Amino acid sequence: MQEKLNQFERNKVWELVQRPTHQNVIGTKWVFRNKMNEDGYVVRNKARLVAKGYCQEEAPCAWYDRLSSFLLQNGFTRGKVDTTLFVFEKGQDCLLVQIYVDDIIFGATNESLCKKFSKLMQGEFEMSIFGELNFFLDFKLSDAKEGIYISQSKYTKELFKKFGIEEGRTVSTPMATNIKIDKDEKGKSLDESKYRGMIGSLLYLTASRPDIIHVVCLCARFQSNLKESHMSFVKRIFRYLKGTIQYGLFYPKNEKFSLKGYSDLDYAGNIDDWKSTSGSCQFLGDCLVSWFSKKQNCVSLSTAEAEYISAAFCCTQLLWMKQTLADYKCSFEYVPIFCDNISAINIAQKPGSS
Repeated sequence: MQEKLNQFERNKVWELVQRPTHQNVIGTKWVFRNKMNEDGYVVRNKARLVAKGYCQEEAPCAWYDRLSSFLLQNGFTRGKVDTTLFVFEKGQDCLLVQIYVDDIIFGATNESLCKKFSKLMQGEFEMSIFGELNFFLDFKLSDAKEGIYISQSKYTKELFKKFGIEEGRTVSTPMATNIKIDKDEKGKSLDESKYRGMIGSLLYLTASRPDIIHVVCLCARFQSNLKESHMSFVKRIFRYLKGTIQYGLFYPKNEKFSLKGYSDLDYAGNIDDWKSTSGSCQFLGDCLVSWFSKKQNCVSLSTAEAEYISAAFCCTQLLWMKQTLADYKCSFEYVPIFCDNISAINIAQKPGSS
């Protein structure tokens, strides 16, 4: 706690002023957390002094302002789309710095830039350097000659304990192919609190598990008026995860750097309102980097219309990714979308289509 107070004073993140009249003073409290590695061992004890957010209108981004000002003064440029990204260029080499609250991830095309950045930051701020990134926000990163493997195996194991699903047999698929999930209005009602916690945890897990994104998003539609059948669908997802704990994403080292997207849908798959569900994924070279499953807002009268809407969702995501990647000095003149419906493709190619 004293170390944190000393950091506030050194970094000048606040200014002591006279108490204003006729104004409420926002209180503070200490938050304690143990920072662990992928094996569950404590590597650092952290203490944070935070404002009580529930009794204030806006909390100031004092740390971000202080850090960003320092980086900009030292030759970095801020990302236009992602304002937590800072880039430093020197000749043909570049250094990328990504900020997440009070954690910083950085990497460079030249190792000497990383060493200089570490020295620069430690000379200005009180900070610890943990070396090569191998565990961050419950993601385990394994670096090899062939590429990088990312998984949330530790997080998955913790979910089994959290929700008491450590027993039971495994299944080979996250959902049954011959059963549709619906409102089940005649089914037995259950308390929603545990179900909502399970859905929230599974949604975070989809960041490295695209194989469960569709069924998790389906189950997320029934967080109110929960029935016993909905809970059985979620428990099946956990039984599938139990047999696939080590599944994750592999990103091979490849110089091919094309951007492309794939679009598909489940036409009128929701038997309660007959709306379609769009599915899409985006690749950067051979690497799967983005995916989603989303129910469409309207009822489509044909598969061509539904496929066109799904392709539009994919296009929106690709345009955002193209703009974001420009901050990383990556440009793309041709970004294809792959769709398996000829009618939807013809509609998109007509002059005036939007």
